[in-house]
Amino acid sequence: MIGIGSIDVFVLLVYLIGVTFLGIYSMRKIKGVGDFIMPRRFGKWMLTMHAFGSGTHSDQAVAVASKTYTSGISGIWYQWLYLFGTPFYWLIAPMLRRFRAMTTADIFELRYNRSVATLYGVISVAMMITTIGLMLKGSGAVISGASGGAVSSNTAIVFMTILFVAYGTAGGLAAAIVTDFVQGILTILFSFLLLPFVLRAVGGFDGMRETIANEHMFSLAAPAGIGIFYIIVISINALVGIVTQPHILANCAAGKTEREGQFGFVVGSFSKRICTVAWCLTGLAGVAFFAGQDIDPDNLYGLLANEFLPKIFPGALGLFIATLLASVMSSCDSFMIAASALFTENIYKPLVRERSQTHYLWVARVGSVGVVTLGVFYAYWLSDVIQGLEILWKIGPMMGIAFWLGLFWRRATSAAAWASTLSAFFAWWTTSLGVVAGWLSRLPGADTLNLVVRTDGEMAISLPWQMIIYLSVGLGVGIVTSLFTVRTDSVKLERFYNLQRTPVLKPEVEGREPCLIPDGLEPLPRRVFFPNSDLEIPIPSMRSVVGFFLGAGCVASIVFFVYWVSKY
Repeated sequence: MIGIGSIDVFVLLVYLIGVTFLGIYSMRKIKGVGDFIMPRRFGKWMLTMHAFGSGTHSDQAVAVASKTYTSGISGIWYQWLYLFGTPFYWLIAPMLRRFRAMTTADIFELRYNRSVATLYGVISVAMMITTIGLMLKGSGAVISGASGGAVSSNTAIVFMTILFVAYGTAGGLAAAIVTDFVQGILTILFSFLLLPFVLRAVGGFDGMRETIANEHMFSLAAPAGIGIFYIIVISINALVGIVTQPHILANCAAGKTEREGQFGFVVGSFSKRICTVAWCLTGLAGVAFFAGQDIDPDNLYGLLANEFLPKIFPGALGLFIATLLASVMSSCDSFMIAASALFTENIYKPLVRERSQTHYLWVARVGSVGVVTLGVFYAYWLSDVIQGLEILWKIGPMMGIAFWLGLFWRRATSAAAWASTLSAFFAWWTTSLGVVAGWLSRLPGADTLNLVVRTDGEMAISLPWQMIIYLSVGLGVGIVTSLFTVRTDSVKLERFYNLQRTPVLKPEVEGREPCLIPDGLEPLPRRVFFPNSDLEIPIPSMRSVVGFFLGAGCVASIVFFVYWVSKY
């Protein structure tokens, strides 16, 4: 094969066969649909690598390196959009575990009603299809570049899909968690392996500065790239939408207690933030290395791997490609299982009742294949990785508004959940129209506020302003609708909030029905900031406060390090 040697091919095949076997081996513990979609038996380090693995895949290295190639070091924000929300994960993980839900749609049904749960299910299945397609598209680009074009992007997509569908439909979520543990370690290693060799080739940071004349390329918040306003808005948007990403529930709730998910979600997420630094610096070094050459930014990371890894040790390139394949397969597996769980538990089961566990298990497996098939079609349709990433950013927050509104405000109603979601989608659609951008461009101060951008002669509302508009519209419509519609039944509300006041501090015997407090446990007393109002904002424990501020300190340290590197 041109660009990849026989040793690399051998290493690639051995690794992939091993990972696939490991995933299929997990099938032995699958007794019913619950074991398939939400096994609650994993410890801290398994969930750490699961959070890292399901949230880290090769298309992200593509996106960061690609955006760094075009916008400079500020391109790191294309994966750091969740950075400032990471300390909140310490608070979010126990909250999600305490619901004792099988899917996130169960939470929406518990707080609102089945129609809202179905709405979430439909939107989230579409989001998972989009995510799988995006990952396959980005990973195909990396593998094509790393193999020197010997393996086409389309061939890589088909190959990856066959493997992760095989073990994913057999072993379910457990297969994803087990394989994530193995591939996560290698992903961390290979995220940093390229960097020193590329840096040495371009003369280090001094050599990069001499080769790259544009000073904006070294700005962490470059006006010509991604500014501070852009970063703040995207971070808020990400925090609104993180809880409604279907696979996040598994990151937080597949542990024996809430402590495993809390530790794993935070530590795994910070591991990804650190790897992102390596991807960004590798991309910036690639700008200097390929200076004067016309290359596809999406292929940058793969081209660097093809250039340098064969010189490190025999089989390094094959292991690198294998790691990329395994990372995207395990991530796709997690998303596939999350989507099939939503389809089976919250769309199919309410329509087809009282069937056996075996029946529902096979529905989940068939649903998995259907979701992935649509994801593959989306991958072929998608024009580039950055376009797909920006679409994905906007889907999660649409129902995130209803989630947070229902969590912190007792007055929120089912009608409001529908209204806030649909109005946010409508605002997104209208702000995507060129004619609307044209109207807004004529407003006083539009240029000063960077309200509108022009790309290839076409006018569009800038991404952060579009986010502000649809988030504001969704929240405002949700509040107003709640005030003019019938309150949610008080018994239903108490069940919802009692679950939040009942910690999961030891393994529990899971009942067949989700969202139930086990026998023998009593909720803790209500402790909120505004006890005489409809606001339900809990007073955090000392453990929550300390963990949050330690996380904030980690965020500050990572940002300061990258800032220091960019300046010196």
